[in-house]
Amino acid sequence: MLLIPAIDLKDGQCVRLKQGDMDQTTVFGENPAVMARSWVKKGARRLHLVDLNGAFAGHPKNEQAIRAILKEVGSEVDVQLGGGIRDLDTIERYLDAGLRYVIIGTAAVKNPGFLQDACTAFGGHIIVGLDAKDGKVATDGWSKLTKHDVVDLGKKFEDYGVESIIYTDIGRDGMLAGINIEATVKLAQALSIPVIASGGLKGIEDIEALCEVEDEGVEGVICGRAIYTGDLDFESAQIRADEINP
Repeated sequence: MLLIPAIDLKDGQCVRLKQGDMDQTTVFGENPAVMARSWVKKGARRLHLVDLNGAFAGHPKNEQAIRAILKEVGSEVDVQLGGGIRDLDTIERYLDAGLRYVIIGTAAVKNPGFLQDACTAFGGHIIVGLDAKDGKVATDGWSKLTKHDVVDLGKKFEDYGVESIIYTDIGRDGMLAGINIEATVKLAQALSIPVIASGGLKGIEDIEALCEVEDEGVEGVICGRAIYTGDLDFESAQIRADEINP
C-alpha cells in the first residue's frame, strides 16, 4: 500500500483546503521543495502535487515550485501532478522536467478526446482523477456536479489506456471524516487498473482498513490534512502498511 503525501500548491506555498474551497486555506509550509524532502526522508515512495491555482485557472500557475520539487527529489521518488493540465505540450514539458505521472481531471471528463490523445502520446504516464459525490463525478474544482457515474467513466477511461485512477470523495476531502472505502472498493472491483483512494483520510484505522482491501485493486492512498495536523504519523503508518501487506 502506497501512502502518498499530498503537497497542495497555492501561490507558491504548501496549503490545505477544506472541500476544495480556495477561501478555506491553511498554510503548512513556505518552501515546497523542503516539504517534499521531508516526506521522502520519512519514507514516502511517491509524492502527489496539486497546482491549486492552475486547477482554477485552467493552466499551470505554480510551475516554479513544481520544478523546484522535481529538482530536489524527482530522481529518488515518483512524483505525480494534477491541476490545470489541459494540453499535450504542458504534459510533455512536465515529463521532460522529471515528473513521472500527470493527473488529468476536469479535462478528462469535458474533453475525452484530449485524454485519449494523452494516453496515446504518453502511455504509462497518465492518471485520471475522478472527484465524486454520491457516485456522481464533479468537475471545475468540484464546483460543478455532473450526471456521469463514477464507475461508468472509470471503465471508459480504462479502455483509453490510463495508468490508474485517483478516486476522491469530495464530501470528505480535508474534513478528516474517514476514507469512503466502500465507494473506493466498488470502483476498484469494476476495473483492472489500480485505484488510489483520496479524500478524508483520518488516521491509522483508515490505513489498516485500506490494507485489507488492497487485493481488490486499491494501490495507495493520498495523505493530506491528517499528516500535516499530526492526526496520522506518516512514517509509522507506512511501516504499519508494509507490515500488513509485505
